[in-house]
Amino acid sequence: MTDSDARPRPTFDIDRYLNIRSAYGASFGPDGTLAFLMDTTGVPQVWTLDAPGAWPEQHTFFDERVTFVSWSPERPELVFGMDEGGNEREQLFALTPSTGESRALTAMPEAKHRWGGWSHDGERIAFTSNRRDEAVFDVYVQGREGAGDDARLVTEGDGWLTLDGWSPDDSRLLVTEAYSNFDQDVSVLDVESGELRHLTPHEGSVRYQSASWGPDGENVYLVTDDGDADTLYLARIDLSTGELSPVAVEGDYEDRPNRNSPDGDWEVDGVAVDHDARRLVFSRNVDGYTELTVGELPAPGRVDPLPTPDLPPGTAGGVSFDDAGDRFALSASAAADNTNVHVVDVRSGETERWTRAATAGIPRDTFVGPELVHYPTFDGREIPAYFSVPDTEGTVPVIVDIHGGPESQRRPSFSATKQYFINHGYAVFEPNVRGSSGYGKAYGHLDDVENRMDSVADIEAAVEWLHDHPAVDPDRIVAMGGSYGGFMVLAALTEYPDLWAAGVDIVGIANFVTFLENTGDWRRKLREAEYGSLAEDREFLERISPINNIEHIATPLFVLHGANDPRVPVSEAHQIVEEARDQGVPVRELVFDDEGHGFSKLENRIEAYREIVAFLDEHV
Repeated sequence: MTDSDARPRPTFDIDRYLNIRSAYGASFGPDGTLAFLMDTTGVPQVWTLDAPGAWPEQHTFFDERVTFVSWSPERPELVFGMDEGGNEREQLFALTPSTGESRALTAMPEAKHRWGGWSHDGERIAFTSNRRDEAVFDVYVQGREGAGDDARLVTEGDGWLTLDGWSPDDSRLLVTEAYSNFDQDVSVLDVESGELRHLTPHEGSVRYQSASWGPDGENVYLVTDDGDADTLYLARIDLSTGELSPVAVEGDYEDRPNRNSPDGDWEVDGVAVDHDARRLVFSRNVDGYTELTVGELPAPGRVDPLPTPDLPPGTAGGVSFDDAGDRFALSASAAADNTNVHVVDVRSGETERWTRAATAGIPRDTFVGPELVHYPTFDGREIPAYFSVPDTEGTVPVIVDIHGGPESQRRPSFSATKQYFINHGYAVFEPNVRGSSGYGKAYGHLDDVENRMDSVADIEAAVEWLHDHPAVDPDRIVAMGGSYGGFMVLAALTEYPDLWAAGVDIVGIANFVTFLENTGDWRRKLREAEYGSLAEDREFLERISPINNIEHIATPLFVLHGANDPRVPVSEAHQIVEEARDQGVPVRELVFDDEGHGFSKLENRIEAYREIVAFLDEHV
């Protein structure tokens, strides 16, 4: 062993880890300048860069987070989004980087606005908004110099509408309506007449996602599980006939089958098309890892593959082609590498990291990647999980970190807080219990409504597996999670109280009935599709709500929330804290007045995780 091998690994405090930066959400400008978001100031702001590794320039300096940025295709101007205090009522703004001038495009702070893209001539923008009725979204088109009431209502919606871009001739928009995370429809909207043409008639739940215009505007490319498919595949819709057909995909994944899908296939989870260059990029989610395919479209439905980009193994997305379609930018992250913007040369596959998001002086070689494991659960299934273990002697405490959604997926991307816990001697176990996305439709539906508690039983099975692991101290296992993951924490503590040393609930659901009654009007229908409805399933929802089983809790609990949370109202935190205290449980509560569903401001994140660390030090 060399001296360097024997030297102890350095440790750093939580402040340092939370000062690790991320650069993402890139958009190529018409002159090749790259705009992106970076959180150097503590909240994401707009930056630009004109060459790889060059010194970036910051263009916005708000206290609030910027949510996206998009270059005009014709002019040196940008559109960006921003909400207030985490309330998710996003407003749109125009920015001229050369002058630093920004102005409001929407200026309706009581409404949400969802970006729909620039027209190709750069003269108009499109978006959806619930400004007419808080419970539904309509489609609007607005001139680039307009604001507020200048937006023209093109069509009224009756649910959750989003836009997928303008047709190549700027006469039409692609509109997606979501009924649930596993059921959508796609339509073509004539911008002048407001006429909608429905492209995806179907029965039952079928996913139609990531729709993108083909190069000639006569085809739409998307990912779907239409037909008998369990997993999403790449398809096109011929607009002349309305016919949907699969697009042949290069690649052999038989050596890594998806054991949770009846098909054994992995999901294609997104596609982007450059109209002028006739090129496309699509991504496949292989056990959480992103695998990209780049190709050309010499004819509709025919993909000629190009070299595979050389990206670090992890996750990647958010493709933006440059003006010529010869390069594209995307955000890439790995479990042991923070998020940065990379640019790919389409012809060669050569990939270069353009941004240099700082690691706060923490050596990159101290970051620890996970092992992909599968553990058995009560019905014989094997649940996938990522397990990260510190390089220390003896047994260690474990944080079981449960993702939200529930139709989401823990993937091998970078997490500064996870790296902190590993650096300080905690192992981190991240399960993708039944109901998680990424493993097919059948797996995603296994926790619907009356099967909700089966996913909690998967957490019990995870702890049983951990008990048999030689690196784990079975008396020091912590449940931690946010949003729906917060419900999972509370349910695990009340259903299996003897398994846990402590619990940390971040913006979690304590009572499904009060959650559905008080969540944003625009979200209720979507959430009832997953959890059950107040009209038909109230008794069941009350029975499984942790607040109604609080007498079983025996574990110290820390509850954190944002006062402006529009998804899970802060009342969920207050009621679980009050009931737990009445049971004599050691409980702490921390509420941030200027946050919503999660914590976006650096000073709040530092305070939150510093307090979490203190709580775990005391009880674990």
